Amino acid sequence: MSLSGEIKAQLNQYLVNLKTSIVIDAFIDESEASANMSELLAELTEMTEKISLNIHKDTDERTPSFKINKPNESTGIQFAGIPLGHEFSSLVLAILQVGDHPLKISEDLIGQIKNIEGNFVFETFISLSCHNCPDVVQALNILSLLNPNISHCMIDGALFQDEVKRKKIMSVPTVFLNDNEFGQGRMELEEIINKIDTNSAEKKAEQITQKELFDVLIVGGGPAGASAAIYSARKGIKTGIIAERFGGQVMDTLGIENFISVQKTEGPKLVKALEEHVKEYDVDVINVQKAKRIVKNNDSLFEVYLESGGILKSKSVIVATGASWKELGVPGEHDYRGKGVAYCPHCDGPLFKGKNVAVIGGGNSGIEAAIDLAGIVKHVTILEFASELNGDQVLIDRLKSLDNIEIIVNAKTNEIGGSDKVTHLVYTDREHDREKKIDIEAVFIQIGLVSNSDWVKDDIKLSQYGEIEINDHGETSMPGVFAAGDVTTTPYKQIIIAMGEGAKAALGAFDYLIRH
Repeated sequence: MSLSGEIKAQLNQYLVNLKTSIVIDAFIDESEASANMSELLAELTEMTEKISLNIHKDTDERTPSFKINKPNESTGIQFAGIPLGHEFSSLVLAILQVGDHPLKISEDLIGQIKNIEGNFVFETFISLSCHNCPDVVQALNILSLLNPNISHCMIDGALFQDEVKRKKIMSVPTVFLNDNEFGQGRMELEEIINKIDTNSAEKKAEQITQKELFDVLIVGGGPAGASAAIYSARKGIKTGIIAERFGGQVMDTLGIENFISVQKTEGPKLVKALEEHVKEYDVDVINVQKAKRIVKNNDSLFEVYLESGGILKSKSVIVATGASWKELGVPGEHDYRGKGVAYCPHCDGPLFKGKNVAVIGGGNSGIEAAIDLAGIVKHVTILEFASELNGDQVLIDRLKSLDNIEIIVNAKTNEIGGSDKVTHLVYTDREHDREKKIDIEAVFIQIGLVSNSDWVKDDIKLSQYGEIEINDHGETSMPGVFAAGDVTTTPYKQIIIAMGEGAKAALGAFDYLIRH
């Protein structure tokens, strides 16, 4: 598996940052995958004298796999499979970090990780097309590198299908800790630490509560929140962001082709650029925190209460909490989430290679999901409640050109069924008022978004659809509290529109501060 000239050129630029030597121990058998992994690792070792490679056969380790260590010192970092695709960045970072390239986390966090007590053996099952998996892999690699009692192995589910079936893994990333399921989906480093360091959440809440008064506090770290932070910070006022996860829904968006001046990008790449832009300014970014209420106190200041127990004070607030995947609300949806019920075809599609799956939703999201899945799975059934698909015609034409996709309209999904995983779906044929059953192994739900506004419903006026109502300046029914992006009544939920709305809310908040 030879690397392209472009990738080699990029690697050469990275590998000059190695400060110390590293050792790669590879565990192989006679398989083609082992041969491909060996070829990749051999190319890496040829690019710098600071990497040495040892090959091991007839081993008890997973094959193919490899460990990245310091000479005579184990880091606990292991890759089972060939970390290309989205995981190539995880490989490069692991090499650099083991080679003593500085970690991009705070000294406080480094100290906290080193002091975590206990023994932790992490395993992360991934797919190479999953754009959320690298964040989890890289976070756990950092933990493993800093604490000798922690180890981590990335496992490519496509190569280790027997293990995937035995552990009933149907969603990625899925993380196991000491052979027990630890979590699914994207997780931040701080979130993982909070779960294994029992005292960290309480300490963090205390630190948050002690923060000084903000001029503007932004709740939400998506495009609207990032834009609001930049515009606020440029005004020279004290700005903070509370983000449950920086990037929000954009992290789950793969292809972006309508962001003006950028012909094509991916959600995680755009989020990284947003985060780097925000960090250019004096913005206090408070990650892995979820707000639960906004209260105006007797001093006309706003107090934002967090689920962790922390409390932040600010002279103004901008709510930019975005939206989440809309749920079907049918029996079986929650029971089989992560066991065949999925919302991200790019992430979980490879786990159902050669299987029959269904996609619920005939808009652009559903059609794009069906097209992507058609290249991986055996057969796709797309179900739409309305009498016709309502996506862009160019996508509908592409959908209809594929011979392993069946389109069913006038279909009302009633139930998702199974045993320990999804086995079937029941729907009503609305045209003939007849109930029907489809045998499938996965259901990908793509029926739109719902605003993340429930936490303010008792204090701020919402529309009949649960969106925060705003005026021309982005202000809500609570003076001094502004809102922007997909959480609001602004029509057309688009990234570029959310950014503009974030800027408008920041300017509105600044005007409010001047006048009060």
